[in-house]
Amino acid sequence: MAQATASDERRDRPALTEPIAEAWYCIGESRSFKAGQLRSVQVCGEQIVVARRDDGGLRALRDRCAHRGMALSKGTFKEGLITCPFHGWQFTVDGACAAIPALSASDSVDVGKIRIRSFDVVDHLGMVWLKPGGGSGAPALPDIDFEPAGPPLAVSVEVNASFDLSVLSLVDPAHVAHVHTSWWWRTSRTPREKVKQFEPSPHGFTMRSHQAARAALMYRLLGGIPDVEIEFRLPGVRLERIAAGKRRFANYTFVTPVADRKAILTNVMYWNWPLLNLARYAVRPLVRQFLNQDRDVLEIAQRGLDRQPTMILLGESDLPGQWYFGLKREFLRSSGAGSLFLNPLESRELRWRS
Repeated sequence: MAQATASDERRDRPALTEPIAEAWYCIGESRSFKAGQLRSVQVCGEQIVVARRDDGGLRALRDRCAHRGMALSKGTFKEGLITCPFHGWQFTVDGACAAIPALSASDSVDVGKIRIRSFDVVDHLGMVWLKPGGGSGAPALPDIDFEPAGPPLAVSVEVNASFDLSVLSLVDPAHVAHVHTSWWWRTSRTPREKVKQFEPSPHGFTMRSHQAARAALMYRLLGGIPDVEIEFRLPGVRLERIAAGKRRFANYTFVTPVADRKAILTNVMYWNWPLLNLARYAVRPLVRQFLNQDRDVLEIAQRGLDRQPTMILLGESDLPGQWYFGLKREFLRSSGAGSLFLNPLESRELRWRS
């Protein structure tokens, strides 16, 4: 990736507080969206109601009745119709008004012309993903290259911090030694120099496959010395792929923007080794502890940024953060211009102590 000058590596960076609307965001586990039920979620400040039809399909609408602004998620969902609990207005799952009970025979109204905005929503890898904006150039949804041995292990925590600050934690190698010091993850406090090779990938960058240290519990469970590849892609997706012989493990983290100073961190794990299913309930609280460590420092840092909204990104350990801002700016530019996204990064080696 392009060599940074001294002035590039040390600069005040106000956060780009607006998340990318034309992208997919994880909003929860697929199994938590039940057929015949309505569920309200908030993404990019937009309140959205998600409905799962009896055939399993998902639909998403703005969670606001066109009549008096009532939350449709407080209503009912039967036979493909969402009924508002305030005045009984009914809407199809595609957003078209189907009935207004209070209308009399003398009212001349074409109810079908009344519509509520709909959103793209899909099931993918056991999770539900929603795109709050339009457009067709969204970064690809994450995938895995093996058949998982069971449902994913997913843990989410809410963070009172901006989307950008939360995403920076996904690409920040230096904070790990100071924040994530649990007995089961990293016990050594002696910093060592790390040297990693990075290369551009679609809508992001990838740390090339390398042999991992054996300190982490998940690595020891897999046995041997695993190979690890870590990819970051817009809008806020970290994909850690681990291989030890024929055993595969995918450790994915997603950031979902909720509101101006609120985000959700979701960690999702997949594996192809059935024996790991036995560790599911033991691992869950450890993952939550890991996410809570990030939440706690991010919320304190956000209060500092609220007092003075600038950052200093310094040294090669902060270059991935600069790359994130550059990628985001290019996506917003290309999306606004209706042109092709051009990844501005080049392959390069990074060194830092951690």
